[in-house]
Amino acid sequence: MKILVLGAGKMGAWFIESLCLDHDVAVYDKDLLKLKYLFKTHRLTSLEEIKQFAPDMLINAVSLQHTNEAFMEVLPVLPRECILSDITSVKNGLRNFYLSSGRRFVSTHPMFGPTFANIRDLANENAIIIRESDEEGKKFFHDFYAYFHLNIYEYTFDEHDRTTAYSLSVPFSSTMVFASCMKKQEAPGTTFRKHLNIARGLLSEDDYLLSEILLNPYTIEQVKDIHESLDNLIRLIEKRDIAGLHAFFGLLRKNIG
Repeated sequence: MKILVLGAGKMGAWFIESLCLDHDVAVYDKDLLKLKYLFKTHRLTSLEEIKQFAPDMLINAVSLQHTNEAFMEVLPVLPRECILSDITSVKNGLRNFYLSSGRRFVSTHPMFGPTFANIRDLANENAIIIRESDEEGKKFFHDFYAYFHLNIYEYTFDEHDRTTAYSLSVPFSSTMVFASCMKKQEAPGTTFRKHLNIARGLLSEDDYLLSEILLNPYTIEQVKDIHESLDNLIRLIEKRDIAGLHAFFGLLRKNIG
């Protein structure tokens, strides 16, 4: 299959590296430095070159704020039968875009990233494929993700955004609260260092990505739950309620299995 990847960032480069040995892969990125070290890949620098390459599938891996813009830029030079795809962590608005385009599409979300995941061993990681996607596109990504032994789930666009509101906004928000209370530690403990490393990794991500996760329409309820839990914990501490704290710890252990 002829596959064009838009964007040679962290995830775009991973897709290119993972696909180039079995498919005819091209990449288009306006930052030419990102194209320098890519292996067995056509490096495209103009829309005319994209037209000549004539991909069977387009994987849009640009940063979240530029996803729609990148689609609109290349649509006029893509073959009509080319399957459009994205890997965004928030699907809000994409369903309407795909339907209005009149083209086949497949939307997925690899639930991992190079910042935290071991991309050489993804057996315990997850991927979501949007149920409304084109059947051929779904099969392609099912086979692709299965090769890495990922756990694969099919959700609708709405179910996906509800799921990511919980699985991403809760740890993101909790980590941001930790970082907002940061004080320099001369002799930090192991738990503190682990949290600090997570916070540093999270805050190395693009600001727009972090904003979009938090502005997911379903995020606010998750953040309110965190707020309520913190309020409850504050009350237990203020009352020095040992029995209440023990009951709270028991609930936490039950929640995490």
